[in-house]
Amino acid sequence: MASTFAGMSSAGPLAAPSTSSNKLSSVANISSTSFGSKRNVALKKSRRPTILAAAKELHFNKDGSAIKKLQNGVNKLADLVGVTLGPKGRNVVLESKYGAPKIVNDGVTVAREVELEDPVENIGAKLVRQAAAKTNDLAGDGTTTSVVLAQGLIAEGVKVVAAGANPVLITRGIEKTAKALVAELKNMSKEVEDSELADVAAVSAGNNLEVGSMIAEAMSKVGRKGVVTLEEGKSAENSLRVVEGMQFDRGYVSPYFVTDSEKMSVEYENCKLLLVDKKITNARDLVNVLEDAIRNGYPILIIAEDIEQEALATLVVNKLRGALKVAALKAPGFGERKSQYLDDIATLTGGTVIREELGLTLDKADKEVLGHAAKVVLTKDATTIVGDGSTQEAVNKRVAQIKNLIEAADQDYEKEKLNERIAKLSGGVAVIQVGAQTETELKEKKLRVEDALNATKAAVEEGIVVGGGCTLLRLAAKVDAIKGTLANDEEKVGADIVKRALSYPLKLIAKNAGVNGSVVSEKVLSSDDPKFGYNAATGNYEDLMAAGIIDPTKVVRCCLEHAASVAKTFLMSDCVVVEIKEPEAAVAGNPMDNSGYGY
Repeated sequence: MASTFAGMSSAGPLAAPSTSSNKLSSVANISSTSFGSKRNVALKKSRRPTILAAAKELHFNKDGSAIKKLQNGVNKLADLVGVTLGPKGRNVVLESKYGAPKIVNDGVTVAREVELEDPVENIGAKLVRQAAAKTNDLAGDGTTTSVVLAQGLIAEGVKVVAAGANPVLITRGIEKTAKALVAELKNMSKEVEDSELADVAAVSAGNNLEVGSMIAEAMSKVGRKGVVTLEEGKSAENSLRVVEGMQFDRGYVSPYFVTDSEKMSVEYENCKLLLVDKKITNARDLVNVLEDAIRNGYPILIIAEDIEQEALATLVVNKLRGALKVAALKAPGFGERKSQYLDDIATLTGGTVIREELGLTLDKADKEVLGHAAKVVLTKDATTIVGDGSTQEAVNKRVAQIKNLIEAADQDYEKEKLNERIAKLSGGVAVIQVGAQTETELKEKKLRVEDALNATKAAVEEGIVVGGGCTLLRLAAKVDAIKGTLANDEEKVGADIVKRALSYPLKLIAKNAGVNGSVVSEKVLSSDDPKFGYNAATGNYEDLMAAGIIDPTKVVRCCLEHAASVAKTFLMSDCVVVEIKEPEAAVAGNPMDNSGYGY
């Protein structure tokens, strides 16, 4: 074993990182044998690498020019993203250096692509992009609304600050008002019914009823807290299938295992699993299993109590070199519950858990102990394992055993954890396959379906409110009451800024539908019915809840909180520091004239 590993570490397919002890021993040999005495040894002073920092350019706001440039960047990004808002929003075409251009209707995807030439304007765009990114991370939808709302708060705030208002007190008023409005939003929210899930998804997918009903069907099959994933389909039609699977809250132990750098996730199909109920301390113990994975070209997922640095470094090195398709994570749970989870995973995948008390040691493990999954997906926070369906009988027996344990359990906490295991083991995973005629259309449709799925999950978590920008407009009517709780006039000015900005999303939805936004907002506010609003898809004023124009409360809350946070940061800024770009060196010689040669 030792000799095999040594061979692989130097020239074979499996590389092991070198240790510092070898270097130290070689230095010791040189110092003792190559030189006769200490006086023969000349020691050089170590040179620290000199890091040359680029020159910086300072933009002060004495004449308002710095804030104006920052706001130009905000407006350029928000105007670009804003064209996608609402049921009649249009697409944005993004250039791709490699392959076909992307056609997208997703706010955060558009925002990520924006890099402005002016460095100060670019900083402004990056600031407001944070609102979209944070809303996307927490709610998964509402990114365009976040950007538009942040633009409104900044635009209204810049006006009053330019007129001499104190930005510290103004931003304090914005912060307090946003916090109070979140509390009002929760009072306006209602729990989502099963029949409304399709409406939530359809609205988020740009009024696509097919997508809405498919997501609602998926949730009905795996439960509201079940796992629903997306895949790119092979045909032009969308499809839904439910497969057995398990998800738990443990992600990869190193980001170097990532296979999709855009999503920061690991995805492997037809993957083998090595399950170890102890710490893996030595990479040599993994040699048999990893060599077989390299020879046969299959990906392998290692789930263990822990993986110490030496073993982890070996896995990472070989993954980065392309020699091995591998990922690793710590087993879910602790103590006895961790062992139970490993047994559940083994049942689902047909594998065997390596336990020394049962006479199984890691260094003797081979491919016979490995489990098999049709697909595994790991993010930094969660792992999904989709079985291949061959172990259904064993899974049913395992579920029956756990049900017997539930009947015998005395404590509610223990019963809750056992029920959680049954849900993970037998809940299944719904897979929505997105179909399209072309690759460009497929990417755009997948982004829409992803937004719709995230919106539906958000609705399940925190409930729903009236959509179409009308809830934000209704919140504006509650600002006057909030102003009575604020400490001074300038904080009240901050509240007025929020009040005016809350109408921006509805006005833009109306504008994208070809209607005057100011007229629409006045008409909506003329009615005291909280469900009354403007349906941009049909052009009618009606009961939006009955019409299925619904937004998840969580999405609206995140939009408000993150837009207010970005606006506060922006209005408190008074100087911008950017790097001075060095001029590009001229290319020597004249470029060759290739005209007439097909270039």
